[in-house]
Amino acid sequence: MNLAALFIKRPITTTLIILGIMVFGVMSYRLLPVSDLPAIDFPTIAVNASLPGASPETMASAVALPLEKVFSTISGLDSMNSTSSQGSTSITLTFALNRDIDAAAQDVQSMIARGQRQLPAQMPAPPSFSKVNPGDYPVALLTLKSGLYDEPLLVPLTVKVALF
Repeated sequence: MNLAALFIKRPITTTLIILGIMVFGVMSYRLLPVSDLPAIDFPTIAVNASLPGASPETMASAVALPLEKVFSTISGLDSMNSTSSQGSTSITLTFALNRDIDAAAQDVQSMIARGQRQLPAQMPAPPSFSKVNPGDYPVALLTLKSGLYDEPLLVPLTVKVALF
């Protein structure tokens, strides 16, 4: 006798087993811990480089591009975002969640050393890097300015607006 025939011949037993599984599933689902804002630390590293007096286009082509080429070979790299402005470049490297941030920092440091030869000789210092957590950034910034009230009177208003 196969398993399907057993359940076909005993419909009441089959119904009770299915209902038991459903009740157990609903009870288990309600006991699952769920967080509205889970604490996830994204392994992210920010690399900054400066070349005083260089235009954003020069920073992008002479500094950001060579660094991006060497960073693209790092394993576990999910995304890379660079921003170039007058005299500075910032590159944000985001790694896979299962990637160890300390090992990634060592890889970034070795890639900076490898790409140093391709960077302009006029750079006052080699690129620097730091571990960052995107979850630590503020969600909103609030600034109040008044021509009528002094700063000591604006602080309580700021607290009221921020808590509202």
